[in-house]
Amino acid sequence: MTLSAVAMLAAGLIAVHPEGNPGARLLTVEEAVRQSTRSVYPERVKLWWDADSQLTREEPKAARPDWTLPEGNPPEIVYGETVSRNEFGGSKWVIPSPDGSLLAVYRKDQSAVGTFPLFDITTRTGSTDEIRYPMAGMPSEKLAICICRTDGTIVSELQVSDFDEERYLTNPTWSPDGKYLFVQVLDRAQHHMKLNMYRASDGAFVRTILSEQNDAWVEPLDPLYFLKDSWNFLYRTDNRDGYRNLYLCDTLGVIARVTPCSADVAYVANDGRYVYYTSAEVSPIENHLFRVQVKGRRVGEPERLTWESGWHEIDMAPDCSKFIDRYSSLNVPGVTVVKNTSGEVINHILDAIDPLDEYAQCRVELGSVRSADNRYDNYYRLFYPRDYDPSKKYPLIVYVYGGPHSQMVSNKWLGDIRMWEMLMAQKGYFVYVQDNRGTQNRGAAFEKAINRQCGVAETEDQLAGLSALLDRIPAIDRGRIGVHGWSYGGFMALTLATARPDIFKVTVAGGPVIDWKWYEVMYGERYMDTPQTNPEGFEATSLLPKAANLGGRVLICQGVLDDTVVWQHSLNFIQKCIEAEKPVDFFAYPREKHNMEGRARVHLHEKITDYFETYL
Repeated sequence: MTLSAVAMLAAGLIAVHPEGNPGARLLTVEEAVRQSTRSVYPERVKLWWDADSQLTREEPKAARPDWTLPEGNPPEIVYGETVSRNEFGGSKWVIPSPDGSLLAVYRKDQSAVGTFPLFDITTRTGSTDEIRYPMAGMPSEKLAICICRTDGTIVSELQVSDFDEERYLTNPTWSPDGKYLFVQVLDRAQHHMKLNMYRASDGAFVRTILSEQNDAWVEPLDPLYFLKDSWNFLYRTDNRDGYRNLYLCDTLGVIARVTPCSADVAYVANDGRYVYYTSAEVSPIENHLFRVQVKGRRVGEPERLTWESGWHEIDMAPDCSKFIDRYSSLNVPGVTVVKNTSGEVINHILDAIDPLDEYAQCRVELGSVRSADNRYDNYYRLFYPRDYDPSKKYPLIVYVYGGPHSQMVSNKWLGDIRMWEMLMAQKGYFVYVQDNRGTQNRGAAFEKAINRQCGVAETEDQLAGLSALLDRIPAIDRGRIGVHGWSYGGFMALTLATARPDIFKVTVAGGPVIDWKWYEVMYGERYMDTPQTNPEGFEATSLLPKAANLGGRVLICQGVLDDTVVWQHSLNFIQKCIEAEKPVDFFAYPREKHNMEGRARVHLHEKITDYFETYL
């Protein structure tokens, strides 16, 4: 082992992207954020499969739905519209049967749900739009699933009797013959789930196939994946072996594990003989394709089909004879190939050039650091300032998200970069991004470390990573450390700033959660339960009483039309800052929602950049 390899191992380094192109041009905020004039991200080939498993450059056009839905009583009772605020993997609210003759249609009754006013500046005297927003511990929507004909006639309503009226009906899946519907029924507390089978013709309950229980939470994210020409199906859960694995089931509840991984997996496809899936078993920061043979209830040994280091995105042909493999790694901008199901390349489509060839490039490190409880490796990427000189001192920006269903660091090009990080490194900053306990793709125990106390384990891990970083790199100016995050990351930025005002001199929080009692039921109650059942947790994680702890400069940005994190959060925190005589800057985007786009997004990042340039 070389000396440099030994040094990398000791520092927890996995890979390094070297500094390059000194004196070359620098990114603008417009280029880094909007990409309106030129792309600074690697080229991607537009490539799809047609129905005959042939490659095509034309995106297949989805057939326009030719159906009529039942009439409800808007806005209280609606059919075929978003339910559960898009949680539980949901994206389809009308699900056609295999032959298209029947529809499973969600009915949502939100008459008991409270409203929240969003201010509209475009009307003559200003007006409010009252949105339905179910907050934690308050009345929620009530769901039903109706079986309808395509002319809108209701054939039946599923006779669901489990749990309370505010239960969740998730991931409805038709049987292969279109006579039954399978629904994963979840109680509102999200601790108990039953996979039930219902008869479509009259909505009658047939049987419970299997059930799940967990004191932290149960989160069904997938429909059932029936094997081709079979009534056996694949079911994904993290509640049986601690990782999100695939299980082979039948309609009587017989279960066999398909993916024997101590890692999270995701279903890709099946041809009746092989099941294809991606997995983090090679490394939590890599994604690879595997297949396993299934014969009846017998399961073979997994075969790995992608061997190149990095993160592979897979698009399987409809007949499962070949697949498009798009992959990158820290120093590989992007490769697109077509492979057969033995993993052999049969068509080399693209080797993307480095889109930053014309720009000054900063050193980027991909590495790991131990979690605060010393049980896990947490992965990070670190940007060094341009023209780095270890004898000088440089400011540091910590960019944080840290919440569930996120993975900020992976072995993709430049570590899954946000180009704003490169821009700030070009301006002379270290930029540090780290995943922590509570994020995805690491198994149930890792993710559920935040149960009933959002922000606690995450903060411990972020501070542990920062401490290790400061010990390793003396060139970081300990008096010039800032933190920035958006949404859950905004919550984390303010949590870190109020926990350690001695460390963080500048904080920029966008659309931040301030108190979980003001967040929506589906997401918030999964992780925190309710203010009534977990008062200690809500009190301990609320940022309102911590506003007085702030030190340094703080900027909060938010869209006035934000219907994800309503601005009751930000305004209440600002009021607490006023009462505590703490300076705080606030910038509202009058016509923006939670995620800003277009010119507003560029303006936002110009403001964030200027704030750090001015005060850090």
